[in-house]
Amino acid sequence: METYEYGSYRPAVIAKKSSAGLGLFAAEDIAKDQLIIEYTGDRIDSDEANKRGGLYLFEVNENLTIDGSDKKNTARYINHACQPNAEAEHEVTEDRIYIRAAEEIKKGEEITITYGQMYIDDIIKPAGCKCATCLNPPKEK
Repeated sequence: METYEYGSYRPAVIAKKSSAGLGLFAAEDIAKDQLIIEYTGDRIDSDEANKRGGLYLFEVNENLTIDGSDKKNTARYINHACQPNAEAEHEVTEDRIYIRAAEEIKKGEEITITYGQMYIDDIIKPAGCKCATCLNPPKEK
């Protein structure tokens, strides 16, 4: 059993194929409000983030970005969803990003968050959203 530094249990997750490439999936049931994983990587300033670019930059604040491109950062596999089941949580005192379940997530379900509006406009919209909601919209009656 792994724990975060401040003591919460971290559930098992697994990266595997999803509708948007690789995704992160629950390997066990995850309760609503449970911390799932920390988004880790190089801590860089905004100038360095602009130089590096890439798909795995997570802005903590205007002065700090986490470059999560290292494959050791399992959280990098969390995909965008228009109706996500998890959310990013900023730990202000330590400038860290944790992902928390916004609802109950069943074993085998993909863990998703909503990405920032700039990422959605610049990266997702031009290619078309590949989240489950957009790929399989509810049928109208």
